[in-house]
Amino acid sequence: MARTAPYVALRLAVYFGIAGAIVIVTGASAMIGYGIGSRGGEDFRTASGFWGGAAGFGLSAGLIYLAREYILYLVKAGHIAVLVDLMDGREDSGNAGQIARGTRIVREHFVEASVLFGIDQVVKAVINAVTSLMAGTATFLPIPSLDTLARMLRLFLKIAVGFIDEVILAYAIHIQTRNPWQAAEEALILYCQNYKVMIRNAAWVAMFIYVFAFVVFLLALAPASALIYLFPGGWSAGGFVFALLFAWAVKAAVLEPLAIACMMQVFFRTTAGQEPDPEWQARLAQLSGRFGMLAERARDWSRQPAAPQERKAAV
Repeated sequence: MARTAPYVALRLAVYFGIAGAIVIVTGASAMIGYGIGSRGGEDFRTASGFWGGAAGFGLSAGLIYLAREYILYLVKAGHIAVLVDLMDGREDSGNAGQIARGTRIVREHFVEASVLFGIDQVVKAVINAVTSLMAGTATFLPIPSLDTLARMLRLFLKIAVGFIDEVILAYAIHIQTRNPWQAAEEALILYCQNYKVMIRNAAWVAMFIYVFAFVVFLLALAPASALIYLFPGGWSAGGFVFALLFAWAVKAAVLEPLAIACMMQVFFRTTAGQEPDPEWQARLAQLSGRFGMLAERARDWSRQPAAPQERKAAV
């Protein structure tokens, strides 16, 4: 992580910038709402300030959600690319900075943001299907109150495998392929072949990440609550929301890349020398139609006459 300090700094700037922008927009919207309600009574002004702040928070959060494709492409994937190269002992001999290097690697393997984002969404859908199947098997056992236990297990598994999709994206860079769809297909099969090792590792990593993020949240409560006094209207619960937002920024900027680096090391070491098992390939094809989409896209990609580098130049 220390060797990727430029990307860590970029993540800090991006995610804390997002958190700060949400706070500013929320505060400004609350003030506008409070001003609009100034002609009414105190209760009306308070309600106007609250709904103004809520609208600002929702609008800014919605814009960030729409921008997630480019955040993944420009920030997360570039950082993963540099981490993979460092793990594999590939040092950059050029004079370009680390961020430019990460962007170049991502373009070489994924060409453009829409390809990377599309693969990521398909991989997430397949992983969710596998996770639901693993948790759902418990519901067939004739044990009282097992439905509640199964729901808790499903929630835990979804949290534990939350970073697996980015590890699978990293596999394309690790094996130096020019067909990212095929790499994702192979990585999913290898993940399922070694699911016991991967889920055990993911569970420990997720536990560490979320416990640390919760500590950050508790530490941020006091300053966030103090900030709320600057807001007009009924925003007494805003301290909780802003502390949660700050904890999310720390998690996304610092804790997530650490977790992904740990899981990449385990995945690459565990799957070294393995070949995708056709039985697992057939199981995944039956389990999720999205997995079949990966295979279809991989074939389409390999049939394209232009090389990725040529397509990249045309973008």
